[in-house]
Amino acid sequence: MNAANPEYMSPDCLLRPGNTNCGGCGMSTGLTMLGRALASERYSMVIPACCGIVAAGAFPTTAYNVPVIASTFASSPAVASGVAAVNELNPGKDHRPNHVICWAGDGGTYDIGMATLSAAAERNEDLIYICYDNEIYGNTGGQRSSATPATARTTTTPGGKGETKKEIIQILAAHHIPYAATLSIAHPEDFQAKIQKAIGIKGFRFFLIHAPCPTGWKTEPAESVELVRLAVRSGVFPLYEVFNGVDYRINVEPDGTDPAVYYAKQKRFSGQEINLERVKTSLKRKNRRLRELASLSR
Repeated sequence: MNAANPEYMSPDCLLRPGNTNCGGCGMSTGLTMLGRALASERYSMVIPACCGIVAAGAFPTTAYNVPVIASTFASSPAVASGVAAVNELNPGKDHRPNHVICWAGDGGTYDIGMATLSAAAERNEDLIYICYDNEIYGNTGGQRSSATPATARTTTTPGGKGETKKEIIQILAAHHIPYAATLSIAHPEDFQAKIQKAIGIKGFRFFLIHAPCPTGWKTEPAESVELVRLAVRSGVFPLYEVFNGVDYRINVEPDGTDPAVYYAKQKRFSGQEINLERVKTSLKRKNRRLRELASLSR
């Protein structure tokens, strides 16, 4: 993790080998794919308290290959807004853009960071915000967040969470930001295309990555990518984009895969009374609404 080691200075190597992340971490895979998508770009990152900033390691070394600012849990969009303003006041001699990217977990996005996130989106700050959603507070022991799905067991909901998951994409779309989209680590071409599309858009851009946490989800590390693939195929995690808060575009249609397969692979749901028929009905309603919104956008 030596910051000066030229062996790990490849342009597409955002997260260097030797980091302390867990095996099968969806966040790690997302960082690797982000680095590949941004290989030809100049950018810096703002990361609040989360697994993502722990991954950097101890000063003076770092596992990241770009400049990173560590912010408090609630303030990454505010800090990133300041960085973006400074960049605008100090353009490089080659006039290449210097992108600012927030990288945050669901705790710092759905919950603790919601106020500064909403404020930055409302101001249409020129930055990219990426939430890697592992559906828990993964860095502090696996507590429930408002991104945790109903019936999932966490350290603070040992009997299963009673509330449904917050719809963060729709919340951000309601701010009428230029671009919001979901990303899948099981769909690298779609992932790269969306990141590169966002690079060409000015203003606030928001991404949501489905990021399995084997430790918190009680899953096999080798199955993380397959879990995300199952989530997309069954409609649990739809892949879509929203332009200017109103124009919807579905990127991958669910193929009818039974969501029971997705739930069965996660021990955080074991022993819980999951009403699969209710789940299927809810997913059909959710995906039907997405299709209706997409049809209105044509």
